[in-house]
Amino acid sequence: MSATNSTPVILLHDAAIDEYIATILLTTMPEVTLSAIIVVNGDCITTPAMNAAWRIQQYIRRTDIPLGLSSARGYNPFPWAYRGDCIKINDLDMLQGLPACATPYQDGDALLADTLRSAKSPVTVLCTGPLTPLAELLSTGEGVALQSRIGRLVWMGGAIAVGGNLDPATLPPGVANSYAEWNVFWDPFAADWIFRNTSFPITLFPLDITNKAAIASSFMGRLLVQAKQYPVSNLAYQSYEIVASESFYDMWDVTATVWLARPEFYQPLETMTLAVVTEDAGMQGALIPDQRGRQIDCAKDFQDIDAFYSYVLAQLAR
Repeated sequence: MSATNSTPVILLHDAAIDEYIATILLTTMPEVTLSAIIVVNGDCITTPAMNAAWRIQQYIRRTDIPLGLSSARGYNPFPWAYRGDCIKINDLDMLQGLPACATPYQDGDALLADTLRSAKSPVTVLCTGPLTPLAELLSTGEGVALQSRIGRLVWMGGAIAVGGNLDPATLPPGVANSYAEWNVFWDPFAADWIFRNTSFPITLFPLDITNKAAIASSFMGRLLVQAKQYPVSNLAYQSYEIVASESFYDMWDVTATVWLARPEFYQPLETMTLAVVTEDAGMQGALIPDQRGRQIDCAKDFQDIDAFYSYVLAQLAR
């Protein structure tokens, strides 16, 4: 597929390690054109997150892609224990010596609006973090016009028929529930607003499918072999090595990203009518079936998980 008929993509992420790998993958896909990257201060710490993002773009020689920082804030902050991973990736030896991200950072909210405004064809918004920046933009006076520029929202978020991923050990007593996934829980009100006030299709990648995309030892072994030959594989291996020993850490964002280029690796999407729980402390952030809710196209499982891993490895062999 040529660049002239590829799909423009805006990436909204909150700077976890898997999201940096998703960024790299997007730049290798002829099926998409990565038009802008917007970071939200969610599962990260702003300065190392922005520095890591910009240094990675330099490392893969894609400084042509605009990078901005959103001013969005959430209701339920990520635990500090999670947010420090961006420091570790920013400190990787291969990224040292590359210039830090210039300050003041580019306004990510303005970048999101400008990229949608100037789009010549429908844009896919790939969100691998909270939906807050998108909800805040689309609820402005220009929101209806900008919404019409979005062809589809692809979101890694939620849990439907599996448990959530809020760890009681990282939250005050009574805050964690067993239903919510972090990208919804960070700002359930933004997710609810998007569900209730937009009309573009939404494709959801919940924990139901991402739980099956572990950073498997077999995958890491093959990536290590590639790392000895390919600089991008080396960056990916060193990055994943930071979290590979954490049993709960999966390829959440890469799962959603690969679908843009290879939907045949996934079972057919299941359309469900879902709503977001916003107020109930015992279920805040949960996605629940509700006939008054929004129709969502949900990815529930892989058709060929081996092909998924092999594709990721092939794209990183650069």
